[in-house]
Amino acid sequence: MIQIVPAIDLIDGKCVRLSKGEFSTKKEYDADPADVAARFAECGARRIHLVDLEGAKQAAPANLAVLERIRSRVDIDLEWGGGIATLADLATVFDAGATYAVVGTVAALKPELFLDWLDRYTGERIVLGADIRNGRLAVRGWLSEVPLQVSDLVDQFQPAGLSQVVCTDITRDGMLQGPATRLYVDLQKRYPDVTFSVSGGIASMDDIRALDALGLRRVVVGKALYEGRITMDELAAWSQRG
Repeated sequence: MIQIVPAIDLIDGKCVRLSKGEFSTKKEYDADPADVAARFAECGARRIHLVDLEGAKQAAPANLAVLERIRSRVDIDLEWGGGIATLADLATVFDAGATYAVVGTVAALKPELFLDWLDRYTGERIVLGADIRNGRLAVRGWLSEVPLQVSDLVDQFQPAGLSQVVCTDITRDGMLQGPATRLYVDLQKRYPDVTFSVSGGIASMDDIRALDALGLRRVVVGKALYEGRITMDELAAWSQRG
C-alpha cells in the first residue's frame, strides 16, 4: 500500500506553496509549521517531507529553527531538503532533528561528495532529490538545469547504496493536475530495489488510489492537503488502512 507523505514547504519560517517551483507564485498559509506537522502526525502520517525553499535558493539551510520545533512536537520520520551543500550542513540538519536528508544539487554537480555522504550515512539516511523540468534535472532551488536525467544519477549512486529517491516533476508541482504517472512507473520498474516518491501534481485521493494500484510505494502530497482537496479525515483513513 502506497505511503502518503505530507509536505511542508518553508519560507521565512512559514508554510508556503509554489506553482511550478516559481517563487513569484508563493502562497502563504496561516498555520504554524509545527502545528501542521503535529496535525499530520495525529492523522497517522509516519513521515513528513520538509523543504527549505530559502535554503535551496541560497545554498545553505535557512529554516533549521523550524525543523527543531517540529522535531520537538512529533516523533515520526522527517525528511529535509534544501540548502544542503556541505558536510557541515548535512550534520547540522541531522542534529536539528531530520531523519533523512534529501540532496539534489550536490548529487548532480558534485557526485563524488554525494558518494562520500552515502558512505558516511548510508542510503538509509541519504535520499536523492531528483527534480525534473521537461526531462532535465533542475538544481539550485530549481533556478537552473543540467543536461542529466534521473536515471543517470540512479545508475551512478545505486551501487553505492542509494535506496530512496524523491522525484519531483516541477511542471506539475502545485498545479493540482495529476502526477506524471508513467515517469514513476517506468523508474520503479527499472530500479525495483529503489523506492521512488511520486511528487508533483497530486490533486485527490483518486490520484493516490491510481498510483497505489500501479504498485508505486510512496507519494508526497502538499497543496491538495492545504487546499482541502484531500482532507485530514481521508489522510487518517488511508494511514489506518496502511
